[in-house]
Amino acid sequence: MPHFDSIESNRVLFIILRAMRGPLITLVCVYAISILGMVLIPGIEVDGETYYMSFFHAFYFVTYTATTTGFGEIPYEFSNAQRMWATLSLIVGVATWFYALGSIIRLLQNENFQQAVSEWNFTRKVQRISEPFFIICGFGDAGSLLARGLSNAGIPAVIIEGEIDRIRALELRDYKVPMPGLCADASVPKHLIEAGLQRSNCQGVVAITKDEEVNLKIAVTARLLNPHAKIITQSTTHVYEETLATLGDDIHIVDPFKTFATYLGATIHTPTLHLLNEWLSGTPGVTLDKPLSPPPWGNWILCGYGRMGKEVHAALDKQGISTAVIDPHEIAEEMPGFSYIRGRSNEKTLRKAGIGTAVGIVAGTDDDGHNLSILLNARSINPNIYSMVRQNRHENEIVFAAAEADMSMQPSLVAARRILFLMIASLLKVFFQEVRKHNLSRSEFLQGVIQQLQERVGGKKPNLLTIHVNEEMCGAVVQKIEAGQLVSMGDILRDPNNREHKLSTVALVVQNRSRKALVMPPDQYLLRKGDDILLCGKEIAHSQIMGNLQNEYTLHYVSTGEDLPHGYAMQWLARKFPNSLGKGVTLTEQ
Repeated sequence: MPHFDSIESNRVLFIILRAMRGPLITLVCVYAISILGMVLIPGIEVDGETYYMSFFHAFYFVTYTATTTGFGEIPYEFSNAQRMWATLSLIVGVATWFYALGSIIRLLQNENFQQAVSEWNFTRKVQRISEPFFIICGFGDAGSLLARGLSNAGIPAVIIEGEIDRIRALELRDYKVPMPGLCADASVPKHLIEAGLQRSNCQGVVAITKDEEVNLKIAVTARLLNPHAKIITQSTTHVYEETLATLGDDIHIVDPFKTFATYLGATIHTPTLHLLNEWLSGTPGVTLDKPLSPPPWGNWILCGYGRMGKEVHAALDKQGISTAVIDPHEIAEEMPGFSYIRGRSNEKTLRKAGIGTAVGIVAGTDDDGHNLSILLNARSINPNIYSMVRQNRHENEIVFAAAEADMSMQPSLVAARRILFLMIASLLKVFFQEVRKHNLSRSEFLQGVIQQLQERVGGKKPNLLTIHVNEEMCGAVVQKIEAGQLVSMGDILRDPNNREHKLSTVALVVQNRSRKALVMPPDQYLLRKGDDILLCGKEIAHSQIMGNLQNEYTLHYVSTGEDLPHGYAMQWLARKFPNSLGKGVTLTEQ
């Protein structure tokens, strides 16, 4: 792997020398000729002999004269010839310095020099990151939201963005962790390597640029340069999704429109599952004790039949809900029972689609102003209609909040939220997959999950923690397992201050090495090396649980109720007097 810090520093030095070669040579020549002239030109007579200036005095004089400082004539007064030469040296020296300063200013304004310096500083910042980090390619709405989520989770990220204005916006953000950014083309392999792709602590690459072809190139490059890195990319085109799916394991494709359609179907079919998902996602205003109002059954109107419209139509059709579609483009193929009205969504087309009797409307075009006008037109005709609106740009958040739609879909937010959970809580996807696969959402299972979360965690925004049962994260647990002892799920979830109490956290899912998952594992579940566990709880509880996992004394106490003697002296006493100290000191109240 090339050392890009030295390469970029050499590149900066090369550009400086190339731009300043002429001015430097000119300065050296002017100084040399001026000094030589001052040495050769005879001065005044001193003690009957003609004085000639030494090279040291000549160098000293020319140095402060050429910069117009002027300290006087040294070491004696000059002769007229010396004064004439000094005048000429001053004029030429000042002109040369102006030439050199102009070259320096041109160098500082040189785009190649600025880019080289930026890449050099960027590479140095990346090398200072010692924690696990991700590379985010694209700092648009989704990238900005994702960076904020990672910052809140305490995970550093390296950002590559092609627009300089977005990089300037990045530099103004108050992130809690390092977030170095580079204005460059993320599809160029050199820039990905500069961002730390081949470093051991690089956890993965997120490709969420505006161009899906660029996202594909980034994914391919990342897979070849670091086969072990997780790759997450955004794609809404079927052709690119097929190609991305062939790149191997640990690659995740996020389609915000499919994701939203899935959420919509869950909202209609299983409101409880959707409530749990929104609460785990930290959606503002969502609490477990306040059920979400599901969309009503009946006739719906879908305005816009693009990428989102097709996915939403399929989701509604799957639930048996009839829809009338309004779109200005001609449909490729008519389908039986499919009401398609060609035209722009306005009062005329809305009435033709049956807005008066419809129970819901989806404003799903790619124009925010048009979506809001559809919403206002629909409410003017049918004030009680259930409204769902698509917000394309995050900067329009204020006006969409004022519109007070029943459900808002922001593609960048949907993508950022999905990607964030794939990065910091990938087992959450496994949890919902297992719930759907085993039809747990149709039973009282979810109500039990919600009740347990309410009792342990409460209604505030939860904190998610993924535990990897390995030597690095769970040293004490692994040591005990390798010694042939048993460690249960219930043991590690006990309060280290009083083992009779449970910590404010719940184990949602555990996945073993063979990728077999168990939803809501019981306290009797025995941990194995290589298990991955997803916890949902309070942040303070997750800080305490790390002591249970890493400290052998704490783990022994929560497992047995006995407090092992600490230090050599107490251990010696325990061995010397086993009957009195063998059981240790129990911290629980009797």
